[in-house]
Amino acid sequence: MPDKPFKRILLKLSGESLKGNRSHGIDPDSLDYMADEIKSVTSKGIELGIVVGGGNIWRGSEAEIEGMERASADYAGMLATVISALALQDSLERKHKLNTRTLSAINIQQVAEPYIRRRAIRHLEKGRIVLFAAGTGNPFVTTDTGAALRALEIEADVLLMAKNDVDGVYDKDPKLDDSAVRYENISYLDAIEKRLKVMDSTALSLCMEYSIPIVVFDLSKKGNLNRIVSGEKVGTLVAEDLVTEE
Repeated sequence: MPDKPFKRILLKLSGESLKGNRSHGIDPDSLDYMADEIKSVTSKGIELGIVVGGGNIWRGSEAEIEGMERASADYAGMLATVISALALQDSLERKHKLNTRTLSAINIQQVAEPYIRRRAIRHLEKGRIVLFAAGTGNPFVTTDTGAALRALEIEADVLLMAKNDVDGVYDKDPKLDDSAVRYENISYLDAIEKRLKVMDSTALSLCMEYSIPIVVFDLSKKGNLNRIVSGEKVGTLVAEDLVTEE
């Protein structure tokens, strides 16, 4: 991890984290919980960008299996991320009076600003939370890759990959195998070669090429986000030139 305090971070939230115990959609209690956790970061003066997934509403890959043309299915998924971002924005503003902006890679100017890199950075510099919606604006690209790209564009110090009820990177799925072992540290190359589910391979390769450290952690455990930005060891660190530790 960097030997100096974080100045700017990119937080990737899965759509599933917003649905709570529901089978799909958005759970108000989960939104308010997320707002509380995010507030703990901004209160430290850290600049925060957030990429929100839309899997709680729509999954393009599943729609493709049902026969939908993949590009159209992915565009629908991008719209789902806009819904998730707007819901989180409302919770942040309503509960904590935080200053936020939603920037969309697809032009929907009635509800969100168009994504422009320099505008996003300016919002961050002014202390506003920036929610990045609609992925990269292109089909066949996941929100993981969108998060890696936005982290690069805003020059984030770290990419925080928030998981739901999974506290890091494991050698196998801990929900299916009780013998799964969690890694404390792992290099990008090991994560790719072992085909571990850190994020999709395109996103992980992008982070490796530009040396963006990744922290995979469980956001459902209260206070974890605050612990990370305070310098505590939480979850799994993915970075370059690391000795893999289980």
